[in-house]
Amino acid sequence: MTFEAILFDCDGVLVDSEKIYVEVEREHLARIGLNYSLDDYMSRFQGLGSADFWAKLDDDHRALGKGPLPETFGPELDAATLERISSELAEIAGIKALLEAHDGPRAVASSSRLHRLIHKLQHTGLHDYFAPHIYSGEQVTNGKPAPDLFVFAAEKLGIEPANCLVIEDSSNGVLAGLAAGMTVWGFVGGGHSHDGHAEQLKSAGAHKVVDSHADLSALLAA
Repeated sequence: MTFEAILFDCDGVLVDSEKIYVEVEREHLARIGLNYSLDDYMSRFQGLGSADFWAKLDDDHRALGKGPLPETFGPELDAATLERISSELAEIAGIKALLEAHDGPRAVASSSRLHRLIHKLQHTGLHDYFAPHIYSGEQVTNGKPAPDLFVFAAEKLGIEPANCLVIEDSSNGVLAGLAAGMTVWGFVGGGHSHDGHAEQLKSAGAHKVVDSHADLSALLAA
């Protein structure tokens, strides 16, 4: 199957970080009274741009009558997340073999903050497979599920959106890719994948769902 370019989300697609984020975030949010089921948390927050993520959490905290999020919450969450990322983060199985075999244009298009995104890719040895085409939601006006980031990445590659394939593990990311006019395949091969994950991505409109990079490689070679 031929596409002119592939745009990869990072967390949960390239690196197995999403399971760390979800565990740390839910744990810290519960401490301030924000309790979410796993399904609710994933469907509402996974893949959101940073500004939208924090705004929604703040709204939920205020709705409990607790006022804005505590000033210490963000720094404490960042410190706890970074500690685990630095000690536990690994690439998703099979991604390096896929990238070695793929010789076309590609980019990373992630909601992560740019400095964190680069750190994760460098830490797992994936940075040089994509540089300089590593793009963050910080670089566009509207984060996922808006199409801005994928459109921006396609423009940087010089490829028409209709000729791009997006690989995404979140409903918000799937919606963003579709809004950009791209083909979108869902990915459920990360450590955070759960019962119903594939159905969530299909419901969001993913054209296909794959559960490993080996399967993704086979589809691309077909």
